[in-house]
Amino acid sequence: MSLPLQVGITGGIGSGKSVVCKLFSCLGIPVYNADSRAKWLTNHDPQIIESVVALLGDESYTKEGHYNTAYVSSLVFNNDDLLKKLNAIIHPVVMLDTADWVESHAAAPYVVKEAAIMNKAGDRNSLDYVVVVEAPLELRITRILQRDKRSEEQIRAIVKRQVSDDERKKVGDFFINNDEKSALIPQVMQLHQIFLMHNKQN
Repeated sequence: MSLPLQVGITGGIGSGKSVVCKLFSCLGIPVYNADSRAKWLTNHDPQIIESVVALLGDESYTKEGHYNTAYVSSLVFNNDDLLKKLNAIIHPVVMLDTADWVESHAAAPYVVKEAAIMNKAGDRNSLDYVVVVEAPLELRITRILQRDKRSEEQIRAIVKRQVSDDERKKVGDFFINNDEKSALIPQVMQLHQIFLMHNKQN
């Protein structure tokens, strides 16, 4: 089966990667949100549920069967070893789910995968290109304060645990500036044309 061109979109919390993905979606491009899909699978996939309970205990899920995010976060936030074990349970299932999703959109000119954490294209993934969405840190913090019920201290703690902007630059093939001074739509349209041209050439 011939698969479509695969484009990864990443960026730090508050960078606006989801807005960028919505613009690609408006152009008719299928978008896979790895983070939200992982949450869905964590709540519904029997293999994940069984393994998470074995690792972290029955409290990992509520009596109603919902993933207990607050409880799990309290266990893994400052425990890298436990976090690695949790990721080792969830990530392989998400990767299989992603592969199935890509196959189901084989007719698309290209597909977009959105994720907070991403390797360089071709580095243990099937991506052809990675797009990094960038925005100044203080602007990102302001956006999250307006969006989420989190304190500035909590947000800065999350940012500190994420990949640094410099590290993220190393994985990018293309960059979108979302500083609210540079227009987003022309930047997305330019990349859209590049990806369509790549598809025609192959």
